[in-house]
Amino acid sequence: MKVFIQIPCLNEETTLPAVLRSVPRTIEGVETEILVIDDGSTDRTVEVARAHGVRHFVRHTRNMGLARSFRDGVHYALTHGADIVVNTDGDNQYPQERIPDLVAPILAGEADIVIADRQTATIAEFSAFKKLMQRVGSAVVNGAADTDLPDAASGFRAYSRSALIRLNVVTEFSYCMETIIQAGHKRLKIASIPVTTNAKTRESRLFTSITQHMSRSAAAIIRSYLMFKPQAVFATLTALFGTLALVPMVRFLVLWAVEGNGDGNVQSLIFGAIMAVAALLSLALGVLSELQRTNRILLEEQLERIKEMQYRGALRVTPSWESWSTEVARATEQPTDRA
Repeated sequence: MKVFIQIPCLNEETTLPAVLRSVPRTIEGVETEILVIDDGSTDRTVEVARAHGVRHFVRHTRNMGLARSFRDGVHYALTHGADIVVNTDGDNQYPQERIPDLVAPILAGEADIVIADRQTATIAEFSAFKKLMQRVGSAVVNGAADTDLPDAASGFRAYSRSALIRLNVVTEFSYCMETIIQAGHKRLKIASIPVTTNAKTRESRLFTSITQHMSRSAAAIIRSYLMFKPQAVFATLTALFGTLALVPMVRFLVLWAVEGNGDGNVQSLIFGAIMAVAALLSLALGVLSELQRTNRILLEEQLERIKEMQYRGALRVTPSWESWSTEVARATEQPTDRA
């Protein structure tokens, strides 16, 4: 078994040494490798990583974002024979010494994904509002994914090889919530372990304000929910517009039957007709989205088979240490997007 510990970095030369010192280099029963994903850093992040013995790099010539860094790191790790991929951060927020506990449920065959619970209610740096939003966000994700996780936004995670092959990250913001929703609907087993985070070293670079984080997270959740449960959304809209159409139309018919004419109440009929059209449109969109969902499931199954063949072939031709060294050296001399 081989575990790749990937560390997305953006100008982390100050905090990266502490991260690398705390990452366990050996875990009983598995082989470990460290992968640094340089997301367009302009400081000495790569040089610091190499000085601490890191052999594997994915480099972006400009900042591509956390989701793309995660996706590219996973591709590199699976290509180089990873059975488990652990994701931590370069700001030393997470307790890397807990990585063995993070991968243990996967090694035991008890989980496909393990997510660290930061116990956000106990984090002193978090304001009361941020703690509330963390709880609300986790509740929303759990509702969309049919899961029961205490900390859906935690980026300290471990994924099995089979889980990563089945997951497809399409967002450009953060993979955290999207992968939970996908995993929940694909019946992957998700476990959680409590951890205590390290002291804050800097402000988050993923977002500039809590409002931006909330809006982007909401967009990712809605998109993922629509991918897996479009019928629930459009059935609700159809029922809502249908009710709004039925009430004024019934009112018009009652008044017409009682008073003998509908003079002065035509507006109810017009409003009801508009709502009826909206209900029919929602119904049509629901049918189309359900057909599209079926097509997406078939395409994803094909993509899974392609990934399995791709990475199975990669296992047979996994590069030797010498070729890894050459590859890393070339990447360091000429930074390229290794996606």
